[in-house]
Amino acid sequence: MAAFGLPNFGQLTEAFKKAKQIQQDAQKLQDELEKMEIDGKSEDSMITFWVSGNQQPLKVEVNEEILKSDKSTIEKNILEAITNAHEKSTKTMKERMNDLTGGLNFNLPGFEENES
Repeated sequence: MAAFGLPNFGQLTEAFKKAKQIQQDAQKLQDELEKMEIDGKSEDSMITFWVSGNQQPLKVEVNEEILKSDKSTIEKNILEAITNAHEKSTKTMKERMNDLTGGLNFNLPGFEENES
């Protein structure tokens, strides 16, 4: 029987083991996300933008045909590609974090359940 309402030593030890495992898995996930290259394209595929799983910009590719377009069309395409890559990367990060935590809700900013 635990004194003063504290968990017994075995429960405490198990909790620390689980926390350590989650920490190790989180580091592996961080490394994995860093190495990912997730692409996003504009609707007409004239611009492709890549980010890592951590939303770090990596590279951009421009189809030369878009250079014949006006400035606003080029800007629109760039924004579409960046937005698409960011959305894919965010979704991937959320899915991987959910896999890691087993669906535990830590109420972290940007990871709210009502976002889809």
